[in-house]
Amino acid sequence: MASVKLTNVKKIYGKNTLAVDNFNLDIADKEFIVFVGPSGCGKSTTLRMIAGLEDISGGTVEIDGVVVNDLQPRDRDIAMVFQNYALYPHLTVFENMAFSLRLKKVPQDEVYKRVTEAAEVLGITEYLTRKPRALSGGQRQRVAIGRAMVRDSKVFLMDEPLSNLDAKLRNQMRAEIILLRKKINTTFIYVTHDQTEAMTLGDRIVIMKDGLIQQVGTPTEVFDMPCNLFVAEFIGAPKMNTFNTKLVKEGDKYYVTPYGAKIEVTGEKATALAAKGVGSQNIILGVRPEHFVLAEAGAPDAISCQILVNEMMGSELHLHVVTENGDKLIVRIPTVSLTDDQRRSLVQGAPLHVTCEGKVMHFFNVEEQTNLLV
Repeated sequence: MASVKLTNVKKIYGKNTLAVDNFNLDIADKEFIVFVGPSGCGKSTTLRMIAGLEDISGGTVEIDGVVVNDLQPRDRDIAMVFQNYALYPHLTVFENMAFSLRLKKVPQDEVYKRVTEAAEVLGITEYLTRKPRALSGGQRQRVAIGRAMVRDSKVFLMDEPLSNLDAKLRNQMRAEIILLRKKINTTFIYVTHDQTEAMTLGDRIVIMKDGLIQQVGTPTEVFDMPCNLFVAEFIGAPKMNTFNTKLVKEGDKYYVTPYGAKIEVTGEKATALAAKGVGSQNIILGVRPEHFVLAEAGAPDAISCQILVNEMMGSELHLHVVTENGDKLIVRIPTVSLTDDQRRSLVQGAPLHVTCEGKVMHFFNVEEQTNLLV
């Protein structure tokens, strides 16, 4: 197995199109790392530079302590799974999985052993004699993963492998990849635009935008303490509500004043603000939809709004609301917490009053849009 190190890696297309800039990352042996970000952020380009499918314009890529910038893909001891499966339609599943081993002239008994063991792990033993056209999308993706597994490579690269699957199959395959990781226990680098995949799969997540790393951390770290507004709005579904307001320091206490309400900041957030000596200022306040709670009309901490859309999701309601000054927010409320009268009252056009606990707020600088507590 192997560690991977990227130092000041850069990719420039043409004369001045900068796709990836100053990418620095140490990936530990057997770590599952996920590159995530919107389309065009440079995540797949970075993966392809690690694989040797893209030339590196600057910096170095090391695998197991060896600089591989000038090595061909076949010499880097990596295996890659693409989003379009890239299976040979005229070959059986067995021969697709065995193809790279045949090129290396691996003995037949070893080929048979590796392919059948991988097929058993992936649950595709019964399909070994079939052609790809006879398989479903999920089965084809398992074959593509199996083809990479049999190579017994140091690093396993996956470029949006689930993007062509429907939602139900994506959920199923995501769980299978988690189980697979435990079975083969190698270094994984996984690219996705889906933050749910990133949060559920990665030991650490690398969030990218415009070719730059925005934040690297565990799923819990990037969710609980996003370093800037982009990360805050990108991680979490539905995305974090953000709005301009004031942070007010009164004595040894802090308050925020969104839409005329006055909500005290409590818990570790209040302690951290005081420790950093943060004073009263205009801020961008972030509140996740699930951190809003119902409030009494007229209460000092109540934000008054009106329901635009009520989405019944089974275990919770997603309420799209508009505040008195026209800002739109999303509020998530667990249905189990509602009385029958409350459920009947939460309809389109109805008034709604919400607040949030001060310990779950996020505070961002207006100019740089960075987290005041990071």
